[in-house]
Amino acid sequence: MATKTAKIIQLIEPNKAPRIKLVKSIPAPPSSLVESYTAAAQSKATQRTYSADLRHFKQHGGTIPATPGMVAEYIAKFADSLAVATLQHRLIAIHRAHTDIGIVSPVMDKSVKRTMQGIRRTFGTAQRRVTALVKDDLLEIMVMVDQQSPLKAARDKALLLIGFAGAFRRSELVALQIEDVTTYDTGLEIMIRRSKTDQEGVGRTVFIPTAKGKTCPVKALKNWLELAKINEGALFRAVSRHDTKVNTKALTPQSVALIVKAAVRKVSGDDAASKVAGHSLRAGYCTEAATVGLQPYQIREQTGHKSDVTLARYIRPVAKRKIPSLL
Repeated sequence: MATKTAKIIQLIEPNKAPRIKLVKSIPAPPSSLVESYTAAAQSKATQRTYSADLRHFKQHGGTIPATPGMVAEYIAKFADSLAVATLQHRLIAIHRAHTDIGIVSPVMDKSVKRTMQGIRRTFGTAQRRVTALVKDDLLEIMVMVDQQSPLKAARDKALLLIGFAGAFRRSELVALQIEDVTTYDTGLEIMIRRSKTDQEGVGRTVFIPTAKGKTCPVKALKNWLELAKINEGALFRAVSRHDTKVNTKALTPQSVALIVKAAVRKVSGDDAASKVAGHSLRAGYCTEAATVGLQPYQIREQTGHKSDVTLARYIRPVAKRKIPSLL
């Protein structure tokens, strides 16, 4: 009698009692439906970064499956040129590449762990912190942004101001659709359907109030949408080289970083531009909010931080600068 996990084959030989032999069946490969849901467990951004990590590993002599020695040599080779956090991310990608196909991961080997421990002790684990763009920085930047071609000026101004006022991550900014925006007399309510800390798409809303003067994010967004004739789809899109056409597809997260860097470069030069990124807008909101005295729970309401632990990285430096002299 056959079962799901084994076949029972009865072998009968002359002058001998029958004997039973169990033959394990090969498990069926996952269906395309299972594979699609498995892939959906990770965000597209995570899948892209894992693929890039594995591609770099393979370009420098790595294979899947890999040996512990191969992995240890790889991280040792790039220890002085890549950040510790980047190497750790590469190890996660290599580990997942093995476990996803049911192979023991070489990353768990003692030699790899000891090598990574030595790298951390040698180079440290401090995260690279980008420069936060606060209100005064944005005021300077807007002067230079307005000097661009009309479409690019309108887009960049709206993107920078909305990014700051909503404390958005760059991935959240480029994912915004016009259908996610609800207009009120006092400002805009924007729906964030999915984010880094909300991979299952529960969603949350952010309210952006109107402001006085030329740096009002609500007016800037309205002006961009009218000028670009956007009635549906992505809010922020690429503009053609000669400022004559607006693409139908959304900008990439990397494009946000490039726009921020370009804007800062025009004001403060290459050195300052190298220290900012797309995250500078979100960091700037947190820093500015802490400076004017907003409480952590009020800042979290806008940023979506789950706890004060991560937020403290922005608030503590501000608090330290307010410590009075005892002399």
